[in-house]
Amino acid sequence: MSRIDFMQGNTACAEGALAAGCRFFGGYPITPSTEIAEHMAAKLPKVGGVFIQMEDEIAGIASVIGASWTGARAMTATSGPGFSLMMENIGFAVMTETPCVVVNIQRGGPSTGQPTMAAQGDMLQCRFGSHGDYSIIALSPASVQEMYDLTAEAFNLADRFRIPVFVMADEIIGHMRERLMIPDSVHRGERKLLGKGNLPYQADDDLVPGFPVFGKGYGVHVTGLTHDERGYPCATSPSVHECLVKRLVDKVESARDSIASCDIVNPDARVVFISYGAPSRAVEQVLHDIHNDNVGHLRLKLVWPFAESLLSRFSNAETFIVPELNMGQMAREIKRHTNRRVIPVPKLGGALHDPFDLAALVEELL
Repeated sequence: MSRIDFMQGNTACAEGALAAGCRFFGGYPITPSTEIAEHMAAKLPKVGGVFIQMEDEIAGIASVIGASWTGARAMTATSGPGFSLMMENIGFAVMTETPCVVVNIQRGGPSTGQPTMAAQGDMLQCRFGSHGDYSIIALSPASVQEMYDLTAEAFNLADRFRIPVFVMADEIIGHMRERLMIPDSVHRGERKLLGKGNLPYQADDDLVPGFPVFGKGYGVHVTGLTHDERGYPCATSPSVHECLVKRLVDKVESARDSIASCDIVNPDARVVFISYGAPSRAVEQVLHDIHNDNVGHLRLKLVWPFAESLLSRFSNAETFIVPELNMGQMAREIKRHTNRRVIPVPKLGGALHDPFDLAALVEELL
């Protein structure tokens, strides 16, 4: 049996994390994500978990990495300025293959920007913000229900691939209130443990090594330096570095089609919206109002890695329209993977796209 509630998006995010077995939250409060930390502070001690408010976001992500190495499912939540501060340690988590979840309730930037207004300006930062070559997974909820569901799924993906997984929401979804169906339980994937006789960074066929939990008798050296399969620093060897970094990238990129998650409407359409997060709601209103099978919609739930195979699902598409609360960040990625016309529809300032304006654009194209 499930129960129905009426809940804010940020609270639903926290509830999804708790249901997924998150038992550690380390972070620093920042608008518009603060309600996540507040809810976790109230609820984690009741389920045997730990909440800790650190002195800043740098320490927050560091504490999450440490908690993960004890075997805990761990997360933090932040917004733009705090996300920027986390980037060095996010690179460390990638290099050390530390599973964790980072929630970013995006607001207008750069700098302090618009603390109480929505944006999607961090989508390229979450993919490329730390230095070096690597790959990550990022989810983008478009409803309160998905704040719950996708946060829970983020923990499974983090454990499966041993990487930081991002929940890239925005102020609109974080602060809106909607009906939410809470299941009795959610699926919890298991973190693959280091097998007997395997080296700490010796990967299996899935390119993901088993995890040696601190305190369980494993002998392992954890370092952000380039390291060999034993975990020993080996920063001057071109071949070791190339082998390691290629594996860190390939373990995610090779699974891009199998982990892709989206909703598709009217796959035979000539004009197709591609959206994620809050702008999806404006697109859904357009489709509801115009009732035209020549207008389709690809709504991305998993944004990174971008699965270009999804574009081929729209075999008759002539034009892709990409409304975003930024200056066209994901539209750039879409252009890389198609020879069809791509029309970015950027929106800055914190307000959603007007469905009337989007419908007028469609009418021009049909």
